[in-house]
Amino acid sequence: MRLPGGTFQGLTDIGVTDSVSEFLETAVEAAKKAGEIIREGFYQTKHVEHKGQVDLVTETDKACEALIFNHLKQQYPSHKLIGEETTAAYGATELTDEPTWIVDPLDGTTNFVHGFPFVCISIGLTIGKVPTVGVVYNPIMDELFTGIHGKGAFLNGKPIKVSSQSELVKSLLATEAGTKRDKSTVDATTDKINSLLFKVRSLRMSGSCALNLCGIACGRIDLFYETGYGGPWDVAGGAVIVKEAGGLVYDPSGKDFDITSQRVAASNPLLKDAFVEFLQQSE
Repeated sequence: MRLPGGTFQGLTDIGVTDSVSEFLETAVEAAKKAGEIIREGFYQTKHVEHKGQVDLVTETDKACEALIFNHLKQQYPSHKLIGEETTAAYGATELTDEPTWIVDPLDGTTNFVHGFPFVCISIGLTIGKVPTVGVVYNPIMDELFTGIHGKGAFLNGKPIKVSSQSELVKSLLATEAGTKRDKSTVDATTDKINSLLFKVRSLRMSGSCALNLCGIACGRIDLFYETGYGGPWDVAGGAVIVKEAGGLVYDPSGKDFDITSQRVAASNPLLKDAFVEFLQQSE
């Protein structure tokens, strides 16, 4: 809620809390509508374009972003919008203190193209650059993850929390190979994975940064890191949900998380120090 002079009230103020709850409801409505498009397209022939050698975009990505943006603009015409497909087309959009919706209309496009069911819509809202509302919806598995700053995290309406695992060797790690295929990048990525495999129970690559974060939030995954992902739309929704589930989101160096940095790590609080140490050793 914006006050005269351009400042924001604390999110604990009752008027703002009510507004934020409405923001969540609007985001869920948008995600559910986009989910119908994804479900319909999931079982049909896809028309695929290449943003890079292995980085894909489909008509469904674009249709979902247009739908979500239109829905949000109708409800909140003064709010800023940042989306993966618009940003890819028109260049980076600066994150300001204004209420800003950050949208990935289809996270896991490669999964979508291949009919692999780890796909989702990710919608995050920042207020004063603070991730405040998060919605991540997998319409194929019908899983809706939600979170509001200070209000907890939920999966299909039921509270969720991070795992209580305290040992790396018993932890399940998630990461991604990324979209760059030059030799130096691939070598650096696989070398780090090789070293980490000696420290954890096993590794998963689901193909969706947002769903990896939600996996941390609900305790399916104990550790997650990724560098070089597409942009803030991959993490804006999931970061809220992890924190509200009792988890930590941080830079792989252990420093504070920067939503614009394309670097993220997440875990429960018990694992952070050991995880950061091994991430740094594997650099």
